[in-house]
Amino acid sequence: MKFLVLWTLAVERPTAEMFNVVARQPDYARRLAADGKLAARYHLVGKHGGAWIYDVDSNEELERLLAMAPVYNFSRYDIYPLAEMEGAEYILQPPQTRS
Repeated sequence: MKFLVLWTLAVERPTAEMFNVVARQPDYARRLAADGKLAARYHLVGKHGGAWIYDVDSNEELERLLAMAPVYNFSRYDIYPLAEMEGAEYILQPPQTRS
C-alpha cells in the first residue's frame, strides 16, 4: 500500500529539542528507504517539511512508522492513500467489460 504523506513542522514554537529531532530526520529517512518502506521523499519548497511516499503493508504499519519519526511530535500530517492509475483504455471501457 502506498501513501503520500505531507508533513510540515509546527515552527511557531521552535525549541532546542525541535532542532535536534530535525537533524535526526534524514537518518530516519535513509533507514526507511533501505528497508523499502520509503519509496520517495521530497522537500516542500517554501515550507518546513516534506512530501514522502511510503510503501507499507498496512495502515497500522504506516501509523507506527510515522509515530517513530523524530519529528512526529513537532509536525502536522496530511495522509493520502494512493492507488495505481489505470490507462485510458481501461477507463474508457463500459463497466461490465472491465476485468
